[in-house]
Amino acid sequence: MQDRLSTDEMRLWHAWKTMGEVVRARIVQEITSSTGLSDQDYGVLSRLNEIGSGQLRQQTLAELMHWSKSRLSHHLTRMQDRGLVLRQAVENDAGVLIVMTPTGREVLDRAYPVHAKAVRRHLLDRLTPDELRMLDAIATRLENDTF
Repeated sequence: MQDRLSTDEMRLWHAWKTMGEVVRARIVQEITSSTGLSDQDYGVLSRLNEIGSGQLRQQTLAELMHWSKSRLSHHLTRMQDRGLVLRQAVENDAGVLIVMTPTGREVLDRAYPVHAKAVRRHLLDRLTPDELRMLDAIATRLENDTF
């Protein structure tokens, strides 16, 4: 194994990073300009809605977001200040439940169609069905690999 990437490997690595960053930035820009939600806000609210039916334990949410407890806690404070989420103590437990507020749900409902349209425009509609299947296979393999 070489100590450095070859020219072709480096080109592929940069293309991979740039592709993800550019597509994601375009989608986030559309969501933010339409709803005021940041990428992180949308990530928290969509996980609360889709995985937790509007609420999740803070620890579970941190794991789903791949964030440290501290990072999530700071972000949740900002979201709580804006009326998007609430924190509730879990009875008979030291845990904290994160609950989406009606305001959070309303803004998420406005964000969903913007997100869908942007993902289609900046990713899905730009690839052939075969390319989409290949991208899905690659993403699934890399996501599920263990270290």
